[in-house]
Amino acid sequence: MPKYVGAIDLGTTSVRFVLFDKTGNIFSSAQKEHQQIFPKPGWVEHDPIEIWKNACSVIEEVMEKTRISPESIDSIGITNQRETSVVWNRQTGKPYYNAIVWQCTRTESICKQLTTEAGEAFFTEKTGLPVATYFSGPKVKWIFDTVPDAKKDMGSGNVLFGTIETWIIWWLTGGPEKGSHITDVSNASRTMMMNIRSLEWDKELLDILGIPLFVLPEIKPSIDSNTWGSTQKAGPFRGEIPVCGALGDQQAALFGQTCFSRGEAKNTYGTGCFLLMNTGNSPIFSRHGLLTTVGYQINNDRPVYCLEGSIAVAGALVQWMRDSLGIIQSASEIEDLAKTVDDNGDIYLVPAFSGLFAPYWRSDARGIIAGLTRFTNKGHLARAVLEANAYQTRDIITAMKKDSGVDLTRLKVDGGMVVNELLMQFQSDILNVPIIRPTIIETTALGAAYAAGLATGFWNGIQDLTANWLEGNRWLPTMSEKEREHLYSRWGKAVEKSFDWV
Repeated sequence: MPKYVGAIDLGTTSVRFVLFDKTGNIFSSAQKEHQQIFPKPGWVEHDPIEIWKNACSVIEEVMEKTRISPESIDSIGITNQRETSVVWNRQTGKPYYNAIVWQCTRTESICKQLTTEAGEAFFTEKTGLPVATYFSGPKVKWIFDTVPDAKKDMGSGNVLFGTIETWIIWWLTGGPEKGSHITDVSNASRTMMMNIRSLEWDKELLDILGIPLFVLPEIKPSIDSNTWGSTQKAGPFRGEIPVCGALGDQQAALFGQTCFSRGEAKNTYGTGCFLLMNTGNSPIFSRHGLLTTVGYQINNDRPVYCLEGSIAVAGALVQWMRDSLGIIQSASEIEDLAKTVDDNGDIYLVPAFSGLFAPYWRSDARGIIAGLTRFTNKGHLARAVLEANAYQTRDIITAMKKDSGVDLTRLKVDGGMVVNELLMQFQSDILNVPIIRPTIIETTALGAAYAAGLATGFWNGIQDLTANWLEGNRWLPTMSEKEREHLYSRWGKAVEKSFDWV
């Protein structure tokens, strides 16, 4: 009987369940979108109960259409939108508030207060992260400061915090009174509460944030042969399957792209855009606006660290063109529209809808379109939307080289937008390096499956995973150096215009 490994991919806009076979190919999958909640400008929320119900729905859909038994599934791995934060009651399983999404900027005043009280360097030296609305710690503090029931129940010991993988693992392994309350090192490193060297919750950080240790999940290796529990017979799998691997979505993509050697890098073009470079077993602290983060840890081996550049708005910009402006009817139309023009018509779109992330970290920035004339048409706008992703990626690569001293020689890419060949060619042109797309572009879910399957021995080691990776397509630069630098300098000018709006 063939066996598979399951991956639950808890994305920003949807939940997917994917079954992979031994060669890393997809056997079956299902996907369901969840609601994006915008209570105020800059505020972004999800309903955690909806995410759990959707996870159950896609699992049940795959189990029903494949008609396989739980015994055919070796293990379950989880990957997730990382910094999104949930606080809930251990006894009832009821959240005290909606999940506060990584994109949400409501904690700006809290971040300013933290910087004033302790200084940015205090947090960066301990966590590898700047003080920013992006991360979980200030979001949790906001809930405890603002939601009376969460604060009132603190003394009961029944208040739990977790990022989305923690929330789903807790439900999968039994929920109230029984569920495992855990997180992995890659997700913990995004909270602004974990010491990046010791891989433990840091008491000084918690004291400043006013968050008690007992609400936090236990930190585990990303790939853990000591499983965290099993799915329940009453749950969506209708059987017991080990849950033993978890990675934040961008670290999962790094793992799925088999970037196991120092200096290897990948870029994921999803809702946001996230570029990670493997920097080996020691953290490199950025001086140029990047994040230092844990890539992954296999059992009790030394962790692998990364430098990361995070872009808040990538695929979300295409969604904005579709949903808010109505210029396209589906995301796939953006490439054809962009191809109706030869270039961007000298317009640049800076998508600072809630500020700019790496390498700028400017929460005061807002989105702009620069260079509009009567010549501009919707084809130019579509092209500027795609090119914004490539320019932002170059911003990060430039900072990464300054921090690491490593010249990028090629870039592995994945995520939904990499089917856009116009974008991939422009990315190669503006970086002046080859862009390489694997045959399997669902590398986030694949990385989660690899984590679980390594933990159980379904795959014998990372050499099995490397053997599975196959190149699907490659784009080579064709642009002249003069044109490349001219376009990039114009982009820089547009970025500067977006500053100081708030």
